[in-house]
Order: sequence, then C-alpha cells, then structure tokens
Amino acid sequence: MDLLSLVERLGEQPLLASGGAVVGLLFGFFAQRSGFCLRTAVIEFARGEPGERLAVWLLAFSAAVVSVQALLLAGLVDLSGTRQLAARGSLSGAIVGGLLFGTGMILARGCASRLLVLSATGNLRALLSGLIFAVTAQAALGGALAPVRETISSWWTVDGGSARDLLVVAHAGRPAGLAFGLLWLVAALWYALRSGRERWKWIGGLGAGLAVALAWVFTATVAASSFQVLPVQGITFSGPSAEWLMRVVSAPAPAAGFDFGLLPGVFAGAFLGAALGRKIRLEGFKDGYSMRRYIAGAIAMGFGAMLAGGCAVGAGVSGGAIFSLTAWVALASMWVGAAATDRLLDREPRIAAHRHGP
Repeated sequence: MDLLSLVERLGEQPLLASGGAVVGLLFGFFAQRSGFCLRTAVIEFARGEPGERLAVWLLAFSAAVVSVQALLLAGLVDLSGTRQLAARGSLSGAIVGGLLFGTGMILARGCASRLLVLSATGNLRALLSGLIFAVTAQAALGGALAPVRETISSWWTVDGGSARDLLVVAHAGRPAGLAFGLLWLVAALWYALRSGRERWKWIGGLGAGLAVALAWVFTATVAASSFQVLPVQGITFSGPSAEWLMRVVSAPAPAAGFDFGLLPGVFAGAFLGAALGRKIRLEGFKDGYSMRRYIAGAIAMGFGAMLAGGCAVGAGVSGGAIFSLTAWVALASMWVGAAATDRLLDREPRIAAHRHGP
C-alpha cells in the first residue's frame, strides 16, 4: 500500500500522528542508548576534553545533515516550504534565544529532548524541569511572555526564502552542503574512535540523526500526497511541549498531527532503551539549591527555545540539517551560552578548589 492510499484510508492527521509516534520511538530509543545530549557535548568541547558525548552529538548531527542533503540533491524530497526556510525569521531571536537556551540547559543539566528522555527512565528532576519548560514555552508562544518574545524578535529580522537559506547566502550549492556534512561525519568518526568503541554510542548517535532526517522525509511526503495544505516539519520539542500542555489543560484540544505522536513516541522509545539497558531508577532532588537551579534552567530554555525558533534538536539538528540561517545562528549561540555558563558556574569552582586544595 502506497502513502497516497494510506492518506485516503486513514486521513492526514491520524497518519501524521502515527508517523510522529514511530519517528519519536526511534529517536527516543537511540537517544537514550547513546546518551545523545548537546549539553555534555558542549562541556567536553569547551573544557578541551573531547570524548564520547561530543562524538555522539557529532554523529547525530552529521548523519542528519548528510542524509537530508543527499535526499535534496537527488530530488527525492522538497523542503523549501518549511517554516525554517520559507517564513520570515528573526536573527535577534536566534541570538538571544540561543544564548538563553544554552544557559538553561547547563542549569537544568540537559536540553529539552534530554529532559524527556531522562523522564522516561525515572528521573523526577527532569520530569519537573520538562513540565516547567512546557509551561514557559506556552507562555512565550501565546501567553504572558509573548509580548517580550515578539519585541526581541522584531529587533533584527530576515526575509524568508533565499535570504534564510545559508547555502544560498554563502553562494554554495547543495553539493557543498553534502560535502560539509560528510566532513563533520569524518570528524565525528575520528572522535568516536578516540573515545572508545562502545557499539551503542555509534549506533545510537547515527540512529538519532537518521530519525531527524526521517521526520523531514515523512512529513514532506505526506504533505505532497495530501490535497490539504500541511506543514512540513522536523523533530522539535518546544512547540510539541506547548501543544501537549494545552491539550491537557484546555479545551478544545489542538488537532492531532505529527507533534501529537512525537512526544509519547520519544518517551516510549527512551523507556524501552532504558529497560533494555537496565537504566530505570527513580531519582529526585538532593537539596533546595539544585531545585532552584533546575527551575531557572527550564524557564530559560522554554523562553529561549521559542525565541530561537526551536530547541537544541529543533533548531540545532533539524534546522541545521536543512541549512536554515537562523537555525545555525541559534545553534552557535547555544554553544556560546552553554560554554560560558559552564565556565562561570561549574568549571570555575572546581578550578579554584584544585588550585587551593581542600
């Protein structure tokens, strides 16, 4: 049965929701088994201690870039109508939001996707932080924080279309995008070889990146097969988190679509991965300071993600794979914000303690 037949038989929204669940299941499983996390990758890089976490993130990122660019180069998928490319974007939002998100993921000890994955393993700190992230994201999208977000976003904008396509801005073609991804894939494999030969780090990193590409391909194919105008979207966690919050606390609920299946799928996949790896255990807060830190981090991430146009996966990997200009600016800002926060709050105290002794 081809996709068009499935669209006619099931309908667009149920099919998108089912596909979102499958894509989420794959991403959650591979992310949990590999320890995929932008925060730990930034920390390793910023401290000059590149290891397996940096290798895993680079494997996921490069796998997403290579697979998406190869499909685009072959003409098998069209992503020109995605929000990250076609709509008007905000460079000021990408910068400020990226910095806030990077700061927040250090404080909360994980980005939005990592919090959801950890929640599935019994981490109550991540569960609370994820709920606060969702509330803040919704407040920034259409609540009390929306005017602040809109003001910051208006400072420096960029037109949609070619002005927002980094390959066009750089006067490079699709082959250059593929070559760039392959270069990062080689770097990722080199780091992976240096940091060890644990099988799941390799498989999980590549699998998480391919799941990102699969999301683009699936939603684009369904949109092309439908008589309705449907959004082409990748994996992200800020918008779906806000949508699920409204689905729980408000009526009528938003229409079910790809985002409807994504978050439950990620949770189920992470739970399955943790169960197979015997990593399920309840964990809570150790003291009041750590709770304040996690809450502050979740708030910064929720607002920052909505400003930046996506989270570490939504902007950083999904948006990066299609070479959205604002996504790359947001990703770079996340790295800067996270590295600076780690140095100020986590690294400096250890350096001082090492120098002065116990």
